[in-house]
Amino acid sequence: MGAAAAVIMMRERRLVEAFTLAAATSPDRALPVETLGVDYDALALKRLQQRAVIREGAPGRFYLDVPSWQALRRMRRRVVFILIAVVLLALAFALFTSSGRAPR
Repeated sequence: MGAAAAVIMMRERRLVEAFTLAAATSPDRALPVETLGVDYDALALKRLQQRAVIREGAPGRFYLDVPSWQALRRMRRRVVFILIAVVLLALAFALFTSSGRAPR
């Protein structure tokens, strides 16, 4: 599951970079995805649309909502930080409770 998630996130980043390079960052600068010059993944596009990162400015023309992208990245970082903290706490608990006593 982790590798699949990493691939999807990489494809999302690639799409975001393409919108940024094309300066399609507002409704009046929206472009068809096909004109961005990137081989986009429909799943990545759909996920970004569901999170309001990629928005439709006009029918068939899309743009990057930069504040939404930044918020999504912050949220993802928070989740990773929390997961790492939980794992470290679990390891610390395991080390603390196993004081090296041999089983009876």
